[in-house]
Amino acid sequence: MKRTGLVLGLTALGLLGLALTQGMMGGYGPGYGMMGPGMMGMGMGGMGMMAVYPPEAKPIPEEVAKARMEAYAKRLYPGARLKDFMAFSQNYYVQVVDERGQGLFELIADRYTGVVSPEPGPNMMWNTRYGMHGPIQAPVRYGLEEAKKLAEAFLKGFLPGARVIEEGAFPGYYTFDFGRKEVEGMLSVNAYTGEVWVHTWHGPFLGGHEE
Repeated sequence: MKRTGLVLGLTALGLLGLALTQGMMGGYGPGYGMMGPGMMGMGMGGMGMMAVYPPEAKPIPEEVAKARMEAYAKRLYPGARLKDFMAFSQNYYVQVVDERGQGLFELIADRYTGVVSPEPGPNMMWNTRYGMHGPIQAPVRYGLEEAKKLAEAFLKGFLPGARVIEEGAFPGYYTFDFGRKEVEGMLSVNAYTGEVWVHTWHGPFLGGHEE
């Protein structure tokens, strides 16, 4: 029994490690990933941390990226629409909301290959509706304004002079754009623990607009 428990434990750790690796580095291509169609493990395969391109590579047009991201989002939620489309050096980013404008999840698309995938980090690990861990049977501890204060407190040390510029609420967490004058980065705050997760995978901000 001890041996069986050890094997099962090692297997579980191995699967978790694989999921985390895919979440940060991509690897499943544009279809459904290891988590199946009900969770955000689907379709991993963006640029991740290993962005290797030929020297003549050119970014795909924003319109193409948005069309692919919209199609991907509607596979998960037919009434989905895109909000807050942004371009970074590494990827395109967009928030996905429902018919009432409530946040569902976040997507990225590789700027060069056009591969669409769930955004890694809090979108996969903290999202209580589409994430890896599912619903949490506990009340939310931090509302949007409280989470914003936590984000700004963190920014005082992380990037002195920066402030929250834009915010978005998702199941189980909040995402904030921040910068000193213009957007310089993005972070999320866990609605249950108050933990901060900086989105380090985007690269420099190139521009964006609300939908």
